[in-house]
Amino acid sequence: MSNPPHVIIIGAGSTGSATAHDLALRGLSVTVVERGEIASGTTGRNHCLLHSGGRYCVNDKEGAIECIEENLILRRIMPHALEMNDGLFVALDDEDYAFQEDFLAGCEECHIPAREIPVKQALEIEPFLNPKIKAAVQVPDGVFEPWRFCTSFLATAKKNGATIRNFTEVSDLVFQGSAVAGIQVFDHRTGKTETIGADMVVNATGSWAGIIAEMAHVNVPVAPTAGVMVTIGTRLNNMVINRMHKPHDGDIVVPVRNTSIIGTTSWRVTSPDAIEIPQDQIDKMMHAGELLIPSIKAGRQRGVMAVARPLIASANVDARDFSRTFEAFNHRKQGGAAGIITISGGKTTTARGMAEKVSDVVCAELGISVECKTKTTPLVSYRDFYN
Repeated sequence: MSNPPHVIIIGAGSTGSATAHDLALRGLSVTVVERGEIASGTTGRNHCLLHSGGRYCVNDKEGAIECIEENLILRRIMPHALEMNDGLFVALDDEDYAFQEDFLAGCEECHIPAREIPVKQALEIEPFLNPKIKAAVQVPDGVFEPWRFCTSFLATAKKNGATIRNFTEVSDLVFQGSAVAGIQVFDHRTGKTETIGADMVVNATGSWAGIIAEMAHVNVPVAPTAGVMVTIGTRLNNMVINRMHKPHDGDIVVPVRNTSIIGTTSWRVTSPDAIEIPQDQIDKMMHAGELLIPSIKAGRQRGVMAVARPLIASANVDARDFSRTFEAFNHRKQGGAAGIITISGGKTTTARGMAEKVSDVVCAELGISVECKTKTTPLVSYRDFYN
């Protein structure tokens, strides 16, 4: 298109990166600003789990369906950035074993490929798995490396004309009348402040979405929800190991390169930049991880991390039970400022789907009708990000 509208995306985590790719592919002029390094927020401190949706198929079917649909798309468009090693849901006790019926029914309802395999076979595949397991179900979980995930989208966006500016922090929004017309930024590399104009601004800052929304004098129901993860400095499992019950603390071990990541807990926090990590949370992760893989007890703790998930808050619902679905907030239609859209919720696995949703909203606001092509467009290698 001639003289394409300019869209600024705040945040270069998984959602912002995928949105940059989507909008650039549709022919818009795109600038991404990120206050730190690529994937330095929630995306870079998560479980690295390519969700099959199995964790949510009983209690959060909407989130589960989104996960399996996007899982299959990502396998096609970015195989170079994924380890497609599958996952096992295992029953440790009679209560877990009884949950298997609901789990398999949930997988079927959400169209998640799942098959029960003999315990003997599961132990052959995973020799460090607890030998007392009572059942095992295989699902198409996988693993991604966060920086490669984001830079695959961004490298493709750059190929289509997008500008990526990391270490560029938004200090304020610029208004034209009552509408957002750009951003004021501080460049941490040069020490300079500048203004960047835009036809539309996308707030893709995840757990920090409320801070940007406040600059626009609007509210978003984002509830920063922290979780502690413990990384063991040895890879003890080939596949993702999940406990077969309702999502709970410490019920998953994800193999990432030569490490194993145990997670995770869940509680509300007021600031995503100031999360304390209580020792009892670490101890809880180690104990829960040992139930799945006893060898974890002898493993060396390589690192402990906590990060805030940008979940959509629900009234009278505990943080652990918030849905993992996502939402795009068109603030103009909600009686707030025009020129800014917030996208939040979801998982890294669903980033492409989130990008499609918010890009559709952006194009509708700009009066543009361009079809989304990200479901079928292969991404270039993350290695091309710096080329």
